[in-house]
Amino acid sequence: MPHSVSPGESPSHRNDEEVLPDAPPTDATPSGPEEKESEATENDTKDRLADLLFDDDDDDEFPASSAPDTKNENPASRDAVDSSAPQPAHVDTDTMLAFYQRLFPFRYLFQWLNHGIVPSPDFGNREFALTLQNDAYLRYQSYATADLFRKDILRMNPSRFEIGPVYNTNPRDRKTLRGGQMKPVSKELVFDIDLTDYDDIRSCCEKANICGKCWTFVTMAMKVVDTALRDDFGFQHILWVYSGRRGAHAWVCDPRARSLPDDRRRAIAGYLDLLRGGAQSGKRVNLKRPLHPHMSRSLEILKPYFAQTTLVDQDTFVSSEQAQRLLALLPDKALNDALRKKWESSPDRSSTNKWADIDSLAKTGKSSTLKTSTLREAKQDIVLEYTYPRLDSEVSKKMIHLLKSPFVIHPGTGRVCVPIDARKAEQFDPLSVPTVTQLLGEIDAYDAENPSNGAGDAVDGEGSVPNDSDVRGSRKLQDYEKTSLKPYVDYFRSFIAGLLKEERGGKRERNEDMTEVKTESMEF
Repeated sequence: MPHSVSPGESPSHRNDEEVLPDAPPTDATPSGPEEKESEATENDTKDRLADLLFDDDDDDEFPASSAPDTKNENPASRDAVDSSAPQPAHVDTDTMLAFYQRLFPFRYLFQWLNHGIVPSPDFGNREFALTLQNDAYLRYQSYATADLFRKDILRMNPSRFEIGPVYNTNPRDRKTLRGGQMKPVSKELVFDIDLTDYDDIRSCCEKANICGKCWTFVTMAMKVVDTALRDDFGFQHILWVYSGRRGAHAWVCDPRARSLPDDRRRAIAGYLDLLRGGAQSGKRVNLKRPLHPHMSRSLEILKPYFAQTTLVDQDTFVSSEQAQRLLALLPDKALNDALRKKWESSPDRSSTNKWADIDSLAKTGKSSTLKTSTLREAKQDIVLEYTYPRLDSEVSKKMIHLLKSPFVIHPGTGRVCVPIDARKAEQFDPLSVPTVTQLLGEIDAYDAENPSNGAGDAVDGEGSVPNDSDVRGSRKLQDYEKTSLKPYVDYFRSFIAGLLKEERGGKRERNEDMTEVKTESMEF
């Protein structure tokens, strides 16, 4: 990583001794609804970021804070718990089962988490947590193969499931172990963006509601975070996934990222964190100059979004309340008084005009003490306060945090949690993401129009059929290929192919290193 100076302060943390709850057997039905993961603040490291993240001295370090709390039965995303939002009809169990049988890409999810085709502990020791149709919550489920995974999901027919870390032993065996013997050893570095964190600056929607205008906040956050992870940390395999309603998740899948212990995850979360305090806490961005390279780059990415999204689409400063908040972020009283007088005389003045007024009145000499550089820096801080990513950093700090799986159905919207190509982030429309009912209807429509293509033969999202060719020798379409889910599955497959290519290369390098060591050890 090229930069050693952290651009933002990092939150403090608490090393609580936490106890792992028992995992019920797969045929058990535990009582009680899912509970949220309690939020804990984290201490930031003071070491150089590059040394902290990627030295090899403590690869076996698994701090006590990496064990889940017994109170945290379900650290699920907030996407499914907003009761104030309009709730569409619940996806019925038959529809869910048909989705799992015909469309869910079990084989590709296995390859993604297994990091290869042959079953390994990377998948076999991975925790899955299932939310059943009656809201019962099963933790510490694990599966040796993709087939066992698929069979259990079809049997349990969960409304959704989350993915947790890989442990040093099978999570199902935890009750046979002494306390503290089961430890997490790897997990993708994950990030969570949720539009409810932007409610104080978006005027078009609130709470769980979204539209194309406010979704742009997620787009700009994706671009800033994705660029930082690639340019500053050297990560390459970053999978972005739509949460199904109002946000997006990032899964950083590089081998280095998966092996990061909690202290290094906290450091990266702190590196990307910028805003301080709540919406009513006054100035939330106070950056030192010269700007850290990450902040300079982020500012260049975000300036066009501020001009369009903040000033035009959201018209954020049109209300008197937001106008007063803007004035509070400016550094000079005389200039503020002149702006306040002008805006009070034109209460409906647009945000674009109000933003332009700042420079125009400053140039007229309304303040004799205001420096041009001071005003420029204040405006930069304002741009960042209204556009910089607002991450739920608690999700990123602990290896044991569970996150909703790609391709599950969001229970509130019925939409599939599809991957997003970050290179085409601006083209992604969350409102056009297919629903489970729509997809099943597309299969039926396709099969009705193409009866010779083997309607009903495919038994799952991978098209596991006895004979993969029809009488003409052409391949039968897998069910997902008959639907609008196809481009999302195809992108997921291409992402997995790139990840597995690096995994194979890394294994060859490790094998070559071992061979070289053995050869040298035999020389006298």
